[in-house]
Amino acid sequence: MDIKVSSLAERPDRLPAVFDMPDTWPEFVTNDPVGATHYGRIPTELPEYALFAEDEDGRVVAHAYSVPFALDAPGRGTLPARGWDQVLAWAFADLRRGTRPDTVSAISVTIAPHAQGRGLSAVLLSAMRDNARERGFREVVAPVRPSAKHREPHTPITEYAHRVRPDGLPEDPWLRVHARAGATIDSIAPASMTVGGSLEEWRRWTGLPFDRPGDIEVPGALVPVRCEPERGYAVYVEPNVWMRHPL
Repeated sequence: MDIKVSSLAERPDRLPAVFDMPDTWPEFVTNDPVGATHYGRIPTELPEYALFAEDEDGRVVAHAYSVPFALDAPGRGTLPARGWDQVLAWAFADLRRGTRPDTVSAISVTIAPHAQGRGLSAVLLSAMRDNARERGFREVVAPVRPSAKHREPHTPITEYAHRVRPDGLPEDPWLRVHARAGATIDSIAPASMTVGGSLEEWRRWTGLPFDRPGDIEVPGALVPVRCEPERGYAVYVEPNVWMRHPL
């Protein structure tokens, strides 16, 4: 596929097309409250970190968001156990306070359904790395959501993340893309994203009954969702894998 990658800082006119691009994220993932608060701010408040790809017909077929933040600020220093949620909160707190960032974190790489399977994820990840390098950063970190972990929701994330093929690369496809780009695993973010909701909300998001206590397997979820019918709610706590990309 012949594509052109730009940032929304360069092409603000493409913001509606980026927002309107279809994706395949499970609905419950989009109801993470931290993401709901901050994710949509990236294209407007940090447009230089919002990249998108257009095909030869000018259609937006992918986008990649990242955020700059101060990893070495007081009280930080290590990649957080709360992963995706925490780094988003840090980035926008730093932006508000005028804190100088020292690191860029990947937030998402999203491919339109009709364009999947053509290697665009690797292209957008490379563009994200190049964008950070051009802005003077020495490292990109990523709270990676392993793309095939949902097939094994009961497998511990640490065991899953460190599985390798005979060639030494990760078994998981998305972890493997990062590894091929030069990243290594730093740590596990056991509570990278937390989605809580009423039973009725979970039924609406998933189409499942959510009528029994305990762990519920949900399509697209990396781990089971904990259901508490007697209390009227269910909670999903998603683990991710922190990977570090030296530039």
